[in-house]
Amino acid sequence: MVVKVRTLLLLAALGAALANATTLLALDVPALTKGSSVVARATVRSVAARWSKDGGRIMTDVVLDVTEPWKGTPARQVTVMQPGGVVGEVGQLVHGTARFTVGEDVVVFLEPRGDRFLVTGMLQGKFKVETSSDGKAVFARQELEGEALLVDPATRQAVQPPAVVLPIDTLRAQVLAASGAKAPTEPTTPGPVKVSP
Repeated sequence: MVVKVRTLLLLAALGAALANATTLLALDVPALTKGSSVVARATVRSVAARWSKDGGRIMTDVVLDVTEPWKGTPARQVTVMQPGGVVGEVGQLVHGTARFTVGEDVVVFLEPRGDRFLVTGMLQGKFKVETSSDGKAVFARQELEGEALLVDPATRQAVQPPAVVLPIDTLRAQVLAASGAKAPTEPTTPGPVKVSP
């Protein structure tokens, strides 16, 4: 009887944890790319929470300075909005949102919403750019920490895909391949120019 009670308590705790989680389709880099109008490397300029126009929700605006557009033609500065945040002493928590920090170097997968953007796949669509300790390698790390339940798009079964960590050039190549774009060629130095009198 004790085993059954423990099993029931464990199932109840698991159910409560899953009830708080946001359920998302698990998206790999090609799926994130195809679902995004814009993919870009950017630096986080500011993060600020505000009340929605109707006063019923809190939204957080993340202003990004685009340093490298990989897909689409974003402005040099874009605003990403996410549900939740803290205004004064009131906070709203939305599980599954990406976390941004001022000054952070990121790669983001974005969908337009009016004059702002949403992160494609919520926390799945943000990668933090990091440099190796010797300064020779640059990586992009997907951060999947948070209360989000990822499900396989085909089977609809819960999955726990590992967070993606790739050299930045590999991630960029995957995005370009998935979007059908070609990597820009290196600028060539023109040869000697013949000048006619």
